[in-house]
Amino acid sequence: MLTSDRTSAMQVFQPIQLGQLKLQNRILMGSMHTGLEEARGGFEALARFYADRAKGGAGLIVTGGISPNRRGVLKPGGAKLTSRRQIKSHQIITKAVHENGGKICLQILHGGRYSYHPFNVAPSNLKAAINRFTPRSLSTRGVKKTIRQYAECAALAKESGYDGIEIMGSEGYLINQFLVSTTNKRTDVYGGTFENRMQFPIEIVRHIREQVGADFAIIFRLSMLDLVEDGSSWGEIKKLAQALEIEGVDAINTGIGWHEARIPTIATLVPRGGFSFVTKKLMGSVKVPLITTNRFNTIEACEKALQEGCADMVSMARPFLADAEIVNKSKTEPEAVNTCIGCNQACLDHIFENKIATCLVNPRASHEGKWPLDAKANTSKRVAIVGSGPAGLSAALESARLGHDVSIFEAASQIGGQFNMAKKIPGKEEFFETLRYFEIMLQKYAVDVKLNTEADAAKLSEFEHVIIATGVKPRSWTIPGANASEVVNYIDVLRGDAKVGKRVAIIGAGGIGFDVAEFLIHHETDNFFEEWGIDQSITERGGLRKPLRNAPRHQIHLFQRSEGKVGGKLGKTTGWIHRLQLKNKGVETHRGVDYQFFKNGKLTFNEAGSQREMAFDSVVVCAGQIPFAPLAESLADGGKTFQKIGGALNAKKLDAQRAIREGLEAAYSISEWT
Repeated sequence: MLTSDRTSAMQVFQPIQLGQLKLQNRILMGSMHTGLEEARGGFEALARFYADRAKGGAGLIVTGGISPNRRGVLKPGGAKLTSRRQIKSHQIITKAVHENGGKICLQILHGGRYSYHPFNVAPSNLKAAINRFTPRSLSTRGVKKTIRQYAECAALAKESGYDGIEIMGSEGYLINQFLVSTTNKRTDVYGGTFENRMQFPIEIVRHIREQVGADFAIIFRLSMLDLVEDGSSWGEIKKLAQALEIEGVDAINTGIGWHEARIPTIATLVPRGGFSFVTKKLMGSVKVPLITTNRFNTIEACEKALQEGCADMVSMARPFLADAEIVNKSKTEPEAVNTCIGCNQACLDHIFENKIATCLVNPRASHEGKWPLDAKANTSKRVAIVGSGPAGLSAALESARLGHDVSIFEAASQIGGQFNMAKKIPGKEEFFETLRYFEIMLQKYAVDVKLNTEADAAKLSEFEHVIIATGVKPRSWTIPGANASEVVNYIDVLRGDAKVGKRVAIIGAGGIGFDVAEFLIHHETDNFFEEWGIDQSITERGGLRKPLRNAPRHQIHLFQRSEGKVGGKLGKTTGWIHRLQLKNKGVETHRGVDYQFFKNGKLTFNEAGSQREMAFDSVVVCAGQIPFAPLAESLADGGKTFQKIGGALNAKKLDAQRAIREGLEAAYSISEWT
């Protein structure tokens, strides 16, 4: 626990001035689109969402991206602020934030060629690799109209009660597209030289400042590391930053990577605060506060960046999904913070699937009204949870939080279930934080954790309700030769109980198969920036350099029975990272495979209509999972009330997101609460 003396000495908790806007600390809750912006009743839900984060201590909140016109929305029906008729809805948000002691800025975002609809526009009619729609090139008149619409949007934001705006000038959106010659082939005053290309953002800021006056904060999110070929040079970035300061911006936020860049920028494998070096390079070149961002998930990491002179403020977005109270908790009980693991599974993946964004480790996020944190059960019950994997831990914590008397029965010597294997996967080490959080919270709510204890019907008879969360067990591989000594299952490999040879076949290319492959190809000296070709000196345009990779320790072949793309069912926003990572390390993939037999160290299989034979030193079986709920039958026979959750209920499409959510749902389902 932090002492009051240490807390008061930490830079992160010091006030800072953004123009006329005084902030109580240096933590910015960065922009996140939740999908509530377009949902029915979404503004009321957003108001509660942002109010909780304001109450939780965020120094400043920035909304999800709101377009200044119809063509700039990211999808049909996307959020925009273009009319005074919309002010009343936005005032619901600003009022709620202010009543809870917070400050909030509206982010103005025009998608440009990233806008996923046929009416999108851009500096030039060049289609983005991540969009099927080719944009129309803006005329000079259209450019000037768009600039005016940015200013009108800012004026409406001020009238709506926002404390300022953030102009999205990074991540490859419209402003970024004007700045880079690859996407700007114009021949008018907004194309050609960099001085011409940067006139677009300069004029946007100038017109906004004229509209809103001096007492309204303007933050500009500047792309400082494009991570695309022929991106901006450092000289151009610095020149634009200095010009923006002259035009009256109150702070400059850091943008890292275009959305079409094939380099991870926020996934878990990115080191904590790994891109703070970018912001640090600009420190001293301008006098306005600089904000650093990307993969900060603890206040300690934020403090480190400030102490090392990397920035004046730090932006965290997804960590506020994981825990609305991350700032306040970090002052008094940091061990109780529910830490963001950077997985993208329930936040960004949901947005790209047109769902409401939430959080794997905190399903309440964006649904605060559905499962109130302060709810209490009308009647306390004795509740038994069998199994302490993610589903069981979630059910236990939430049941205890509601006021029930909860006991966990765990046959193993530690809590966590398959989380204890997941945390060993390179890029998934943050699961250590999730287990730490659950362990602390179980203690806080006095959950009786019975380790090394097998549950049976007799022990469970004294409980009023039983939740079975015993998880899954590996599906057997049933071909001839599957019992050979070279054949092992993934659990033994990840636990270190099975040695793996040089040439390895991985049977199954789902999430577990990819995890095992990454576990085996990882080298302890792997360097993220070298491996992905990131120029930390930023001397090359776009910040790219030739990747430097360690030779893999194993020669791996990844097999998939279905015909679809190998790994095609992985997360929408992170699957490409896993596929590319394996490709870069020489992993060979096979799809549409029909296994025949394994004999004398050789796997015989059919692929693409022909029979093949390959020799392997080891075969790791990741052929799926089946539910494991051995108590269910005996409890049912005894007439005991129980329910199954997580893998014990259904092993199909099981992941930690579903398990934790089902644990939360189970707790509320057994409770009448107020």
